[in-house]
Amino acid sequence: MDRGATPKDYIGYQSLVEDARDAAARGVMRAALRKVSGLGALPGEHHFYITFRTRTPGVQMADHLKDRFPDEMTIVIQHQYWDFEVHDDRFEIILKFGGVPQHLRVPFAAVTRFFDPSTSFSLEFRPPEGMSPVGETLAVEPRKAQPSSGPLSRPADASPDVEAQEGNTVVSLDAFRRK
Repeated sequence: MDRGATPKDYIGYQSLVEDARDAAARGVMRAALRKVSGLGALPGEHHFYITFRTRTPGVQMADHLKDRFPDEMTIVIQHQYWDFEVHDDRFEIILKFGGVPQHLRVPFAAVTRFFDPSTSFSLEFRPPEGMSPVGETLAVEPRKAQPSSGPLSRPADASPDVEAQEGNTVVSLDAFRRK
């Protein structure tokens, strides 16, 4: 073997390291979501922007939302949400879109970004295998800020946290990147 030649990596160490980092980061996100679910509300000023691939297997949401967000969607978990459950492989939540409660089931494998702007903490994940990254902008559902007032199960007539509007707000991904 030529001493100057780089040996072929048949094991794929770089991919294994990336997979391990991705799994560890998803574990951090899962732990944060479980903590909030267990507390019954977001503590302090914490709130989450979670971006996920809408067509990843296991994502369950209304067809009209998948049509509106065919690739990627960002949800905001802050003041108004219901039935927030965190499982080993996914989370489930009810948010309002256009004033109508919608149940979302999101596998952790579908999540591409987790961001808590109160602490500037963010995690980015590789898209699921076989899916290429989408463009440089994403739709963020506009929300109405409401003071936090109690447990996760709020009355059905509570004002919406996530409210779909005719004109989507488009946010550059640069806002979520570390400087």
